[in-house]
This record gives sequence, structure tokens and C-alpha cells, in this order.
Amino acid sequence: MTADNGYPTATDYPTLADFGYDPWWLMLAKAIGVFAFLVVTVLAGILIERKIMARMQRRLGPNRVGPGGLLQSLADGVKLALKEGITPAGVDKVIYLLAPVIAVIPAFTAFAVIPMGPEVSVFGHRTPLQLTDLPVGVLYVLAITSIGVYGIILAGWASSSTYPLLGGLRSTAQVISYEIAMGLSFASVFLISATMSTSEIVGGQQHHWYILLVLPAFVIYLISMVGETNRAPFDLPEAEGELVGGFHTEYSSLKFAMFMLAEYVNMATVSALATTLFLGGWQAPWPISVWEGANSGWWPLLWFTAKMWCFLFMFFWLRTALPRLRYDQFMNLGWKVLIPVALGWVLVVGVIDQATRGQSDLVTSLILAAAGICVTALLIYAIASISRSSNPSRPSSDPSHPSSEVETFDPMAGGFPVPPLPGQTLPEGALDKKIAVDQKGAP
Repeated sequence: MTADNGYPTATDYPTLADFGYDPWWLMLAKAIGVFAFLVVTVLAGILIERKIMARMQRRLGPNRVGPGGLLQSLADGVKLALKEGITPAGVDKVIYLLAPVIAVIPAFTAFAVIPMGPEVSVFGHRTPLQLTDLPVGVLYVLAITSIGVYGIILAGWASSSTYPLLGGLRSTAQVISYEIAMGLSFASVFLISATMSTSEIVGGQQHHWYILLVLPAFVIYLISMVGETNRAPFDLPEAEGELVGGFHTEYSSLKFAMFMLAEYVNMATVSALATTLFLGGWQAPWPISVWEGANSGWWPLLWFTAKMWCFLFMFFWLRTALPRLRYDQFMNLGWKVLIPVALGWVLVVGVIDQATRGQSDLVTSLILAAAGICVTALLIYAIASISRSSNPSRPSSDPSHPSSEVETFDPMAGGFPVPPLPGQTLPEGALDKKIAVDQKGAP
């Protein structure tokens, strides 16, 4: 919608009907703009992450290359590109070389349907600040990002090495476990917005952001997007302490840089998708939204970028603050908590939507918000319960204490000592037996 003077009004929200009319040069310019935006985001994200981690760990971080270390990310990229590319013997060469390409191309392609602003004027041509849109735009992002994970899986398999193979298998488990929860978190947004188009989902949040109505879906998506991007504390496919480097152990030079580029671009994509689905997209937050021109022109690009960087900061903070989860904790969280709660929440939203047909939007919104708070509290309790069951406290010396009922096991049953699992304790005399074996040798 435009005013008589040709400038967009504050209610100018693009729809599917506004796409498909751009000339070729404008489509090319928008594609290059999206690519440049993501590359700059990656360069800035790597530097800012290292600065934030240094600040939280009471050290300096990069401060040598460029003013205050501003060119450190660029220098690292040039260094990786100029390093010698080594291809180990025994790899499946075609798939080995193709895997980084499969990882990086979908990462950039998924951003094509992310709305970054309303309609603007570019050399006299009216166009939305979005490369394109689809009737199933959100499902397109989910499908494209799923293809990118195959790059990790194939890299682990084609390397013909144990640790990359284990990293690829773990990545397969992550895809199966957390994409189900992520897809179910989208379903409640589809129900209340009645569309899968990203631009129309943003337009449906003119009066209230969907985070207020589907809070459990937002929390589930936050957890799932960290797992989907292989970031700490869910970075099991590349666990340095267990798998050397995981799926990319056998990669070097530019091929390794492509995996890192794909990881950071995927972080930007899932952050932008969270902004689009739950935080009003490019719309200005309150109280800036009181200003009549806040949602017109090029200003929304600033609000969109600021919201996206809030999620990126969360990625950086989690990496510094939390240790890596164990594999059993990771699977329990996905299958025993996120998926059941997500399914239940979709059922709740569907029932409320049908029960309040004919009622005012305010009544429906209040009921959804109240139900969302209750389900979110249940979700937090379930996560806490999983955490407690995975990390039992030390048994009490009181035999009547419940925590004293733990499983005992023989650490020498297999002929060599093994550490106890959570919930197990050494039987009496086991430590003396181990010391005797260490001194005299195995029987």
C-alpha cells in the first residue's frame, strides 16, 4: 500500500501477490545484497563471538590485526584460503570434495524467503525487501536446511576415518531428533496465522507478536535451532574432546572454511527465521513502533538486523556458559521432552482455535497466552526433570535415604577397568582390586 506521493505508508505489508514482478537486474541486485549481508554477518559474527568469549573469560581476545582486531576474521579467511589443501589417501574423493559444497550452498539459499523489510523504492521500482516468497516459504527453509546437513553426514562417511564417521552418525541423530521438534513448533504458528508464507506471517503480527500467543513453540524452537546448527551445548558431531574434530577432522584449507561458513550462515538463517515467526519480523519493537514512520522505508532493515543479532548473541553466550551435553542427555531432551510437548501444544492451539471461532481476537489471544504460560512451565519442569535424572546426586550415607538406592557394578568385569556411569557406584573393595591389578598386571 502506498500513499498519494508514492511513498509507502506505515501499513505497507507485502503479500504473495507482490512478488514476481521485479526486472532481472533488480533480482540480481537483491541476490547479491543477500549474499553480501550474510558474508558480512559471518565476518562480524566470528569476531564478535571471540570478543564476547574473551570478555566472559576475562581475557583480551583478537586485538592485533586491524584497529582493535577488527580485521581478524578477514585475515583468518584469507589464511584458510591460501593454506595447502590436503586430501587424505583412501577417501571417497568425489563425495569428499562435494560435501563442503552441499553444506554451504543450502545455507545461503535458505535465506531467499526471509523478509527483511516492507516495500521500498529502488531506482524508481517498488519492490519488497525480500528476494522471493512462496506459499510454503517456512517449509522451504526447513527443507533446504535439511539438505545442508547431508554435507556433514557425507563428509563423515567419505573421510574413511573413525572419528569423522562417528560425527556423521551423531549428525544423523540430530537431524532426526530435532527437526521433528522444530517442524512441530512451526505448526502452531501456521494455525494462528493461517499461512505458511513468511511475508504474510510478518503481516499477521501487526497488532501482537506471535511470541505472546505461542510461547511454548518459541521455547522449543530456540532449543531446536541450537541443535540444528551443531552449536554448543549440542555440538556433538564435532566434539573436540571426544572426536578430535568430528566430521571435519580430515578437512583443511578452503574446504574446512566452507564448513565453518555454512555453520555461521545457518546460525544467521535460523535466527532470522525466529525473528520472522515470533518477533514480528522487520516490524519495530515498542516503543519505537509509536513513531509513524518506524515501519516504512529502509528503517525496518535496522530493526530486523537488531533482532537477528539478539539471537546470535544467545549462540555466543551459550557456547561460553554451558558445557557440552552427553549423548544420552541430548536424545532424552529431544525425544522425551521437546517432541511430546510440541505435539501437545499443537493440539492445544487447535482446540482453542476451534473453540473460540466467532469470538473476538482479544479473547482468543488471552486464552492462547494463558495456555502458553502453563505449557511453558510444564516444559521447563520436564527439562529440569530430565536434567536431574541424568545427573543423580552423590548417594547419602543414610541407608534409608532414597538416593542411596543406586546400581552397583564391577568395574573389572570385562578384564580392564571402566568408569561408572551416572547412577552407578563402585562396590565395596573394587578400588583395592583395581590397585592390585595395576600393580601385578591383569590375571
